[in-house]
Amino acid sequence: MTASADPQRIVRRPHYASIFAAVALFFLSLLLFWPGFAEYDTIVQYQEILSRSYTDWHPPIMARLWALFSFAGPTTGPLLVLQLAGYWVGLGLLGCAVGRGKALILLAIGASPLMLGWLAVVVKDSQLVGSLTLTVGIIGAYRLRRRAIPLFAQIIAISCLVYATLVRANAVFSTVPLAMLLVPRPRHEFARFATMIMAIPFVLLLSQPVNHLLLGASDSGVRSSQPIYDLSAIAVRTHMPSSGVSPQAVAALEAHHCVKPLFWDSLGENPACAAAIQYWDRMPLGQLYGEFGRAVVTHPVAYIAHRLSHLNSTDRWLVPFHWPLAAPPQQSEPNVIGFPNPSSLAARWERMTGWIAETPLAWPVLWIVAAVWGLWNALRHPAGASRDLAFALFVSALFQEASFAVISISSDLRYHLWVMLAVAIGWVILWRSGMPVRGKKAALLAMLLLVLSGTAARLMLPPPPARYQDLMS
Repeated sequence: MTASADPQRIVRRPHYASIFAAVALFFLSLLLFWPGFAEYDTIVQYQEILSRSYTDWHPPIMARLWALFSFAGPTTGPLLVLQLAGYWVGLGLLGCAVGRGKALILLAIGASPLMLGWLAVVVKDSQLVGSLTLTVGIIGAYRLRRRAIPLFAQIIAISCLVYATLVRANAVFSTVPLAMLLVPRPRHEFARFATMIMAIPFVLLLSQPVNHLLLGASDSGVRSSQPIYDLSAIAVRTHMPSSGVSPQAVAALEAHHCVKPLFWDSLGENPACAAAIQYWDRMPLGQLYGEFGRAVVTHPVAYIAHRLSHLNSTDRWLVPFHWPLAAPPQQSEPNVIGFPNPSSLAARWERMTGWIAETPLAWPVLWIVAAVWGLWNALRHPAGASRDLAFALFVSALFQEASFAVISISSDLRYHLWVMLAVAIGWVILWRSGMPVRGKKAALLAMLLLVLSGTAARLMLPPPPARYQDLMS
């Protein structure tokens, strides 16, 4: 994006009331949710800190950061402070630059139960949202007011981007478009877009030696989960074993319903399913991906059908009511570490979040339409800081969602939190920025059709099992 004069209205004086309000909301959130909810993943990650044995199944960067606060004892509190601080300070900084009216909208979005409910859970996705919100807040606070970003602010923004990139395996799809805001070259839009495309696989490859060599994480086999999930689905859909896998193993995968659009968990948690995939599980990583590539080339229809089925599940479109993995926990995972439950008021808030998670507001498929609509409008705005920031947010959201088409093994709603927030912020920046909003009819019609068809599916499809153990069968 070029840094030419922005014809849109520029807020020359920061509205400091926004940052004061954001700080107040930060302390209120901390008071409400202290010391944060601990999920199963949270417990397992802290056990790595206690044993000083780190793996790449959970982000080692998050464990290493958490270990710095070990003097505080076994508590999720320090990471809750960090993710909420990044979240609220980022929104407050951005509010300083966009004007009083938009600042109120940003803070209202931040306080929405769906977003804040998940920010109360100490988990990598909430850490990602906190880091990226602070990054956007820093960049927006200066760029939207036509100010150069000082060195100390650049260092903080870059540190947040690096942390966010390493805290989720596919976060690079979100972080690279935002990182381009800090890079002055290339200036031409096509060249910048091409740079983003080339940077993503490079950063993905670089993250592996960083995790294993720099952060000292051992190989847990997590990199095998994606090809095993897809290979199992192809085998079940074609009723044909791949080389080395017996027909009996494929029959076991079918008989025990090991492959599910919702997630891959049954392949690892169900003993019969785990036995059926042993051949792939023991295969060297390079050979496994070679086997996966041959299966995709040989059975492209089965592979595409499987990925579309999972994409529908994770985007929560044609699924039944109470599709799992949407609501945040209402209490911490039972543990012997000593992580307590937050207050009963916090549990009520999470219960309210669970109700909202059943509404179209929590359907990622609708946010994809909103992102495409926003991107189309951003491309028609004159070049300038507002347009560049909104453009980067929409691209960040769409790149992230596109990655789920090929890199995803579970349908957790928390994976889409940054997408929802990025799209919402992008629209706040664009709205009433001096340019008409185009494509209203087409976008609203698409959303209406998605809501109607999604609601019909929820009324017609049988409800899923309520217990995790039942989802395995």
